[in-house]
Amino acid sequence: MIFYIGCHLSTTGGYLAMGKRALSIGGNTFQFFTKNPRGRSAGKPADPADVSALCELIKENGMHAPLAHAPYTYNPCSADRTVREYTTASMRGELEFLESIEGAMYNFHPGCHVGQGVEAGIEYISGMLGSIMWKDMKTKVLLETMAGKGTELGRNFEELAQIIEKTDGSVRDNLGVCLDTCHVHDGGYKIAEDPDGVIDEFDRVIGISRLRAIHLNDSKNPIGAAKDRHERLGLGHIPLDAMERLINHPKLQGIPFYLETPNELEGYAEEINLLKERKI
Repeated sequence: MIFYIGCHLSTTGGYLAMGKRALSIGGNTFQFFTKNPRGRSAGKPADPADVSALCELIKENGMHAPLAHAPYTYNPCSADRTVREYTTASMRGELEFLESIEGAMYNFHPGCHVGQGVEAGIEYISGMLGSIMWKDMKTKVLLETMAGKGTELGRNFEELAQIIEKTDGSVRDNLGVCLDTCHVHDGGYKIAEDPDGVIDEFDRVIGISRLRAIHLNDSKNPIGAAKDRHERLGLGHIPLDAMERLINHPKLQGIPFYLETPNELEGYAEEINLLKERKI
């Protein structure tokens, strides 16, 4: 089974350039933001020829298609209708674009209910998913596990399971989850000391077939801090042994891993090499 490992990369230079940067640091996949993560600017439209060139590079090198990450400004369960409408329209457009990259996935933060309550937030998110997804679409849409800051939804596996269950059945098969190791640690899961138990619990509550990607990040904070502060591998509260057990876990083989640690390219290259050395 191929070990797919990559990191978050800047879109500077275009899509083919991202693919080449991933290969240059030993990766065989990568993640990128669909637009400015903290702004509303749509940015320059992608060049179809550039996207096509990336697709060729992926095929030629046996890479896993990239994981597109939605901006942090999106909030599908906001109390503000204009924010929900902006989120819905933006995500639909990005999903339509990603259909041009075979095998691509789209990851987003479920959002914050800002005092409306968990139930209301889940209804908003599942309703939005039913409206932006369509039957026979190819792109997988992933809900990310969250650390539990403020009124964040997705702070536990049960909330994600409820969102999936309430989403229209005609598109539900295309829904999955991206598990973030820092987030679940900060959210109170014992992934630092019992990664096998956390994966088993995920399988019990959501189903391992829904787990389509993993953000492999250490945490600056102790378990249950609900703060979401990423750290470089081996420098935080999640030991390297736990990371090693995850990349070698029998239920996780073939699932792509993405680093979002506070690094530049050189640091990512070192972490990718470190993980390759620990891969059995």
